[in-house]
Amino acid sequence: MNKLYLNISLYISSFIPLYFLIIVKEIIDIANGNLSFNITNSVMLSINLILIILGSISIFYLYKKTNYQTVEIKSYKNITRENFLPYFPLFVLFALAFELEFISMAVVYVLILVIIGIVYVKNEMFYINPLLNIIGFCLYEVTLENGKKLRVFMQKKPTTVNILTNGFLVKNGKVKEK
Repeated sequence: MNKLYLNISLYISSFIPLYFLIIVKEIIDIANGNLSFNITNSVMLSINLILIILGSISIFYLYKKTNYQTVEIKSYKNITRENFLPYFPLFVLFALAFELEFISMAVVYVLILVIIGIVYVKNEMFYINPLLNIIGFCLYEVTLENGKKLRVFMQKKPTTVNILTNGFLVKNGKVKEK
């Protein structure tokens, strides 16, 4: 699989909770009359909805359809908490501080997402993905028998046996006994 596609997909999916919060905020503001339904709001709602759909489809595709290889784990460590909290302020900043009904704020929102996306993809920061944490995955740093270290998302605690991985996800229920 193309590594660039993988990183972009994981980046888009990592912000799905944020896109959802922004859609909820805008819909509530429109329903309460605090916000008028105009072109800017329609575009921002559409962009966030498209990003939710793209991110969801990409995670599903990456989990179900990618090629997995069998690897043997020597050791593992749960590192979920080490990578989640630094991401949280971004959610608060976007969801609470941005008033996307203003074109200037909508443009800044998109530009910040692009800048964060460039850094995320360039540095392969796929392990920062709150969506995967929300849907039940934990991030583990595993050391393979050959000494290579991987960061992988798993739904169950790993065991020191053969597993199927595609380099960032481990299929649930696919752990094989020696």
